[in-house]
Amino acid sequence: MSTLIKFQLFSTNSLTTTFSLIPLLLLPILVSSTTTTCICDPRDEDQNKSSEALKYKLIAVASVLSAGALGVCLPFLVKNLLSCLNPDKEMYFLIKAFAAGVILATGFIHVLPDAYESLTSPCLSEKPWKMFPFTGFVSMVSAICTLMMEALATGYQKRSAMIKPQPMSGTDDHVQVVLGGHDDGHVHVHGSAFALETSTTSSHLIRHRIISQVLELGIVVHSVIIGISLGASQSPNTIRPLVAALSFHQFFEGMGLGGCIQQAKFKLQTVVIMVVLFSLTTPVGIAVGIGISNTYNDNTPTALTIQGIFLAASAGILIYMALVDLLAADFMNPKLLTNFKLQLGTNFSLLLGAACMSLLAKWG
Repeated sequence: MSTLIKFQLFSTNSLTTTFSLIPLLLLPILVSSTTTTCICDPRDEDQNKSSEALKYKLIAVASVLSAGALGVCLPFLVKNLLSCLNPDKEMYFLIKAFAAGVILATGFIHVLPDAYESLTSPCLSEKPWKMFPFTGFVSMVSAICTLMMEALATGYQKRSAMIKPQPMSGTDDHVQVVLGGHDDGHVHVHGSAFALETSTTSSHLIRHRIISQVLELGIVVHSVIIGISLGASQSPNTIRPLVAALSFHQFFEGMGLGGCIQQAKFKLQTVVIMVVLFSLTTPVGIAVGIGISNTYNDNTPTALTIQGIFLAASAGILIYMALVDLLAADFMNPKLLTNFKLQLGTNFSLLLGAACMSLLAKWG
């Protein structure tokens, strides 16, 4: 089996795993809504306004779906219209830095505090939840596991490429370059050199594909939980500000993910699956939340534990991906290091992206 076929299997399996995670996330939350009760956080007075709350929930579904779809599709829509989005252009670094700042702020400002709030809730028992910082621990383990998974997957692909037979010298791939018109100055470039260049390019492509899939996995996890929490809420005062905040959140996050998917150069079918999965995750979560709103209580110990652990894991993935895969690679790029103006612009773009997403925490 060729390396390409093996990678396609890896890509398909990754997408299948992503799809299969959604019911795994929903099932224990649904079960917890009917098995345990907790009254440590009484309901607000306006939570009885279910009809008004439902109206805002339906608005949220349409708004979040539109914003997410537009954000994740934007890099593809403007690719052929704006030459500045070419990876060789300086503007491309600025856009990627902005998207990375958005994802980094999502992990630190939006997801991690929610995980901490869930795992330190007074509804949880003293042992073991109050005796150990589980939020930071789960995030750390998640980041380490992401690193290991990336390294193992990339290493597998590189080893597979190395054992493939390479063209022998003396074949049609043999190239001779004559310097200064003298034969003794010629340089031989054999097919193996071209094979090495092709292998390097393929390695970068594989890495981009792994990055985009792992990033989408981290986004999907917290999007499901956010959607269910909003859909299950019966308070119009809680839902109303979340509609705008979640819409902007999905738009900016979609831009970051869409840029990674574009770099990965997947086949059209895979791109469509990943775009649709991202666009629908939060709206589907809201719909599920609406369906269980009469029985769901997000303050039950089981629900808090599941939410907290998954959110902490998602935060670890997003923070690792933003710092290591999106920022470190570009900020250490020779083109960036030798251009002081581009360095300043990229730093500003990173801070702007992080600031925009951080500001949304005021309403969400």
